[in-house]
Amino acid sequence: MISELKKFEFYKCKNLLDEQGQLEAKAVIEGVNPGRVFVDNIDSPNSGLIWLGNNDGFIFIGDENNEGFNNELNNFIDKIIIPEAIKVGLNWFEGIGNHRKWNTTIKKVLKSRKLGSWNQKVYTLQKDDYKCNYELAIERGYKVVKICETLYANNDDKIKNIEFLHSKILEFWSSPERFFSEGIGYCIVYKNEIVSVCFSGFVVENVHCIDIETLEGHQGKRLAQKTAHSFVKDCLDNNIVPYWDCMESNKPSIAVAEKIGFRNVFNYIGYEFPFS
Repeated sequence: MISELKKFEFYKCKNLLDEQGQLEAKAVIEGVNPGRVFVDNIDSPNSGLIWLGNNDGFIFIGDENNEGFNNELNNFIDKIIIPEAIKVGLNWFEGIGNHRKWNTTIKKVLKSRKLGSWNQKVYTLQKDDYKCNYELAIERGYKVVKICETLYANNDDKIKNIEFLHSKILEFWSSPERFFSEGIGYCIVYKNEIVSVCFSGFVVENVHCIDIETLEGHQGKRLAQKTAHSFVKDCLDNNIVPYWDCMESNKPSIAVAEKIGFRNVFNYIGYEFPFS
């Protein structure tokens, strides 16, 4: 029977994580970022499923050949995952394996679904590879600002769309206090509105997974690259390793990463199917 672990029990899954696997899985199991964990055996898990707290997918961990767990997955997804996912506005199941051996199992177990797939690329940046471009020009009126508690509180109501920043931070973090304790971030302000953000989405020790977004009306102006430079410089000055995880099809995101000096360290496959 697949059961949900309580947060204080997540430590039982540490030995199920692949050392070369996704940072997001480690961040949830370590209790840094929010998420839910479902396992085959509460006392001694062999296989599990992590539901990322930002609703950005599910990660299969542990033994991919665990028949007891695998045979229950479809029923568990139908009876537990799908109803709860629909409640929070999800229309798709997006699952990835914490190691490559899960790929065959996922395709086999979910073969009755309308299963699609995509490729994901992971980059990291080391200090010696950083292509510092301090003269990167952006249009007049745009200003890079560090995300701090004063900016977030916005007590003077100076930022008109502060809810954009709030929603982005709380998408990944249980509270703003936890973000300011564990993460860093930068944004670009234009006419008293935050139009681009780059911040620590997931954190494990000194590795920070980047989340970056520019509002549609301001895209194509190199704002993402500008905020990424500010974020990266802060990381490298403080012995933090920036970690960039993006879809292979997201060419603009890959271009920004590679221009700054990020190197592709591993790739993985994601699988998806619609709920209806």
